Amino acid sequence: EVQLQASGGGLVQAGGSLRLSCAASGFTVSTTTMTWTRQAPGKGLEGIEGISGITSDGTTSYRDSVKGRFTISRDDAKNVLYLQMNNMKPEDTAVYYCNMGYHRGQGTLVTVSS
Repeated sequence: EVQLQASGGGLVQAGGSLRLSCAASGFTVSTTTMTWTRQAPGKGLEGIEGISGITSDGTTSYRDSVKGRFTISRDDAKNVLYLQMNNMKPEDTAVYYCNMGYHRGQGTLVTVSS
């Protein structure tokens, strides 16, 4: 059974940093494409944004608004996906989710205060 559990969210001031983790089970993260998405408070499904992805060969991609600030990575030995977020902005406030295909784990709330 595929399971994804995101953690590491919290309250941070603008300019600060957080690192999100996504513990995966039921599959191997290094063999597939993994993504991070986010959904801002009060926004419905149309408000879900794809923000970063990493393929099985390690190719990464980022939404323009987070390029240069966010870094996606994975630890193959631990089967964990990460999202390092630096120089955070209030507009980064959202629930963050890790995804594998159509599987989405429970999100973790990130709040950035101005």
